[in-house]
Amino acid sequence: MLIPALVACGGEEKKGYGDETVSGFDGVTVSAAVDKEPTLKWKSPIAYPKDPKVKTLTEGDGEEIPKDRGVFAKIYIGNATTLDKEWAYQSQAPEGEELPAEKPWSTILEGAKVGDRIEAIVGSADLLGEGGNPQMGIGNHDTLLVVLDVVKPAADKAPKDVDATELPKVVEKNGKPTGFDFTGIAKPKADDAVLKRVIVTEGDGEEITTDQTVTANYLGMTHGAKKPFDESFSKEAVPFALNQVVSGWTNGLEGVKVGSRVLLQIPPELGYGAEEKPGQGGTPGIPANSTLYFVIDVIKADDTPAQQ
Repeated sequence: MLIPALVACGGEEKKGYGDETVSGFDGVTVSAAVDKEPTLKWKSPIAYPKDPKVKTLTEGDGEEIPKDRGVFAKIYIGNATTLDKEWAYQSQAPEGEELPAEKPWSTILEGAKVGDRIEAIVGSADLLGEGGNPQMGIGNHDTLLVVLDVVKPAADKAPKDVDATELPKVVEKNGKPTGFDFTGIAKPKADDAVLKRVIVTEGDGEEITTDQTVTANYLGMTHGAKKPFDESFSKEAVPFALNQVVSGWTNGLEGVKVGSRVLLQIPPELGYGAEEKPGQGGTPGIPANSTLYFVIDVIKADDTPAQQ
């Protein structure tokens, strides 16, 4: 994540702060073409803003980012106090950084659409904390120029409880799940960002919390596969720390009662993303950008750590 990596501690004020000769966007010109890295021409240091100042340089034609959702964006940060000639930070991942739906990002990205190039002027304390980031040459009272190219909404981590007809049927043999029947279930798109859940049977135990160790039986498949890529019903139940598994499990099982049977449809972003998982011992692998389907029987939840 960008935020923890950039935040430093506070202390004596350190800045390259000059005369407040320019307020706002007049101090710099930023290129608007979203298919190219931004270039800038500094005209003057920019005054430290009380609140973020935001404008859209180029308007995209994609979907609007849902309210209270994070976003993936290519991000560039320059120091508008010292007027460094090089960018202080530039994201390298093809889809950029995942930015949370929290201030100042929520202010900068309010009303943003996929394809937008957004320019913002932000105080270093608002973006990085009181300490700035010395490794990036950012003091604790520097004005930052932030340019964002909006790539896509982040997945909604809150599970959406859906009707059982929206997920595949569990196939059983001798009372134990052996696979899924995907008849009538369309293959999801790789950019589908919804975590879907069905509580098939609600247990009568305690509600699971993310800091617990959960013991469960499970079976997982990708859409249309002939065999599971993993399962425990033919073996024995598995204990795992709920905060150390894929996000789809962590968020999909939080609040579920012990004794429940749960179906999950996990989008790639909350599963293994673009990572490809090879098969082992005759089981199929998991292709990159796969939506994952699980049936999970929650057996117990403990406050003690799970064994490795």
